[in-house]
Amino acid sequence: MGQMRLCVVTNVFLPSVGGIQIVTYEQCKRLLQKSFDVKVVTNRMQSPREYVVDGISVECYESMNTGFRLGIPYTIPTVASFPVFTRNVKDSEIVHAHGHPYLTSLIAGKLAKYYEKPFVLTQHNTFIDYNNIFNQVEKVNDLTVGKETLRQADKIVVVSNATKGYVLSLGAKHSRVEVLHNGVDLDRFRPLFRVREEMRKKLGISKDVKIVLTVRRLVYKNGVDTLIDAAKFAVRKKQNIVFIVVGKGPDMASVQKQIEHMGLEKNIKLTGFVADKDLHLYYNAADLFVLPSKSGEGLPLVALEAMACGLPVVATNVGGIGEIMMKDFGKLVPANNPEALAEAIVEFTGVNIGSEELRSVVEEKFSWESNVARLIDIYEELI
Repeated sequence: MGQMRLCVVTNVFLPSVGGIQIVTYEQCKRLLQKSFDVKVVTNRMQSPREYVVDGISVECYESMNTGFRLGIPYTIPTVASFPVFTRNVKDSEIVHAHGHPYLTSLIAGKLAKYYEKPFVLTQHNTFIDYNNIFNQVEKVNDLTVGKETLRQADKIVVVSNATKGYVLSLGAKHSRVEVLHNGVDLDRFRPLFRVREEMRKKLGISKDVKIVLTVRRLVYKNGVDTLIDAAKFAVRKKQNIVFIVVGKGPDMASVQKQIEHMGLEKNIKLTGFVADKDLHLYYNAADLFVLPSKSGEGLPLVALEAMACGLPVVATNVGGIGEIMMKDFGKLVPANNPEALAEAIVEFTGVNIGSEELRSVVEEKFSWESNVARLIDIYEELI
């Protein structure tokens, strides 16, 4: 196959950091190595109109981003942005959009149909519970923008069976949906035993203390409030335990207040934002990774990153996380149940897990190379 011109449309992209951004980046980087001509079309967020990330050409459209301040990463493209979509879709041979609920994905899908280009759609998450009026807004958007975007797609790639169930419930045709689990950067996320002591010194945590790590944006759906409640129970049972929360978000102030109210300042450390290039250092300092999500999980990258570093994972049974959990290397508990979460945390900080064995399973099942190889097959099937 010769060089294929690929237009990738995403609501957000690097340097903004998040799951969709990382998946898009990791795939595009490898597609470039396979001689694809890749162009990413994304929202302009304090970035130039055009820029390059590791060889990936990016062009931005103008949009209204009011939702981001509320913890809802939803962009509304302006009328002036339409030439950006039109030109890039017209110049491509295949169009690949990320996220069914976005107006940008719908625009890409409609233009792909108009110009007779194959349209691939990747859906990353399941339904997100915002615990407020935005739940109803999300439902209405799913039944309008979301359903129509799914209808446009020639192929719908979903990151988990849980996500598959979500898009099928919105009317997606079963024959067009395929599960393609996310991958993980196996070169960067790996056990680094020499790093453990160095990072603990940096964090001011002694060798005999058990570190429980989570990497979460501080918003309701990610359940950090549940983790703090669980920490209260866990600390009572096990004194030498410290929780590290990596991330920031609109709930930062309320999370800090909850920690202070419970008197857990010595047991919970909030790092704020940590650059993606440094995350592997935190995984290697920890003894256990916890994913306390309430909703919306498709296939969380942070869990795969932790496992690739040899960390056992305790997670709430939300979305597709159960599809990658491995017996003896972690445990699922009900969502919004701090006591059950605490019991699992105490259990898994009290045992030694064979990190090399866990790592070997991740290498076998979750490489980006195998993910992209299948993605290329999908493109070729549609051309």
